[in-house]
Amino acid sequence: MARDKKLSSEDRILWGKVARTTRPLPGRMDELAEFEELVAEPEKPPAPVIREGKSLAESFGGTPETVKRPRVHHPLEKPVKRKLAKGHLAIEARIDLHGMIQSEAHGFLLHFLLRAHDRGLRHVLVITGKGTSLGSDGALKRAVPMWFSLPEFRMLISSYEAAARNHGGDGALYVRLARPRGSAP
Repeated sequence: MARDKKLSSEDRILWGKVARTTRPLPGRMDELAEFEELVAEPEKPPAPVIREGKSLAESFGGTPETVKRPRVHHPLEKPVKRKLAKGHLAIEARIDLHGMIQSEAHGFLLHFLLRAHDRGLRHVLVITGKGTSLGSDGALKRAVPMWFSLPEFRMLISSYEAAARNHGGDGALYVRLARPRGSAP
């Protein structure tokens, strides 16, 4: 098969079923674990040089009021999660990513969240799947929460948390989208 050809959704599903039935060759799991450790350790950016007598904000060319702090995602409040789980608070949209490769899922998720945010939706369900790797979580289950801290996702999302069992449990996330700018609280 040509490398340029993309797999259809049926081929991806079939390949996923075949991949779940395989076992690694002896000794390969150690190499894979070492590789994953290297990939998992993010490089630390160099520490900023702060001149004496200046605040951190002034060192970066701004005043303390003009420098924005990075947005931190907090977990959903317990009452909100309970209402979502029981169906008392509507899940306004959902996306199912399992069976996709990471690069494909990233684009689909970003497009989905942008559209949902533009439409003013507040609570969506992102289904990642639990993954069936030998003893480890699935790639998307690990990757999606990390994507939420990327700049393109950060301003769209207010909070997220693992979904209740009836909505997919560990294989899904409740996501609360940020309010569109200029809207009333």
